[in-house]
Amino acid sequence: MTKSTGLTDLLQHFKPDPHDRPVVALQVEVTQNDVEQPVHWHRKGQLVLALRGGVTCDVPNAIWIVPPHHAVWIPGGMPHSNRATENAHIYFLFIEPGGAALPDECCTLAISPLVRELIQHLAQTPDYPHEGPTARLAAVLLEQLPRAPVQQLHFPVSDHPKIRLMTDALEQNPANRATAAQWASRLAMSERSLARLVQRETGLTFGRWRQQLHLLVALSELAGGATVQQVAGTLGYDSVTAFITMFKKSLGKPPAQYFTALR
Repeated sequence: MTKSTGLTDLLQHFKPDPHDRPVVALQVEVTQNDVEQPVHWHRKGQLVLALRGGVTCDVPNAIWIVPPHHAVWIPGGMPHSNRATENAHIYFLFIEPGGAALPDECCTLAISPLVRELIQHLAQTPDYPHEGPTARLAAVLLEQLPRAPVQQLHFPVSDHPKIRLMTDALEQNPANRATAAQWASRLAMSERSLARLVQRETGLTFGRWRQQLHLLVALSELAGGATVQQVAGTLGYDSVTAFITMFKKSLGKPPAQYFTALR
């Protein structure tokens, strides 16, 4: 079994690009709070699957969340870094360029039980023969992956200095409830100009953009074991009910039902 005990350990001991199989799987158990992987890239595309806990992937212009039983697809050659919640159970899948008909951009995929089992099986024998039962299962996996539904679980960011300033502040303090008008004043611009800037750089209104960050923080915290009450407080909601309403509006179910459905 190819297995790593943390994200940092993974980079130090496993190099995916030399492997000549069309797809290679790696199991990662995070046994404690692990430092974030430094920014890196590889020739192969990478699928990050979380079975327990959650993973956050930073790529150019966006932050992607991997809640349980979902995966983030990172195309080959794209710089990225990963960080996991404590005690996360993760699988990394490295795919040769052109090995599967997956998008040219990052996306979050909902992973079916079949695909999940194929990935887990593949991680048991990373150096499988080029022909035989495991090679055939690998081919089935590469056929099935493009059928996975795409989920909108990312937070668009930008290199624009004013967007970056707001992003850094909101990531450090998600409970920051400054209005668009207050942010515009801090950034020495009109509220209307700020609204146009956020829309142009992220594709979202200011309110929707901040709510998307709240959703990703909530998913990460809940996947890591925090209670709904704790997450509502972290995000600065006046009540647990208000937080649950936001969550349900975004993902179709309240938190408890959402995570039960994932399991």
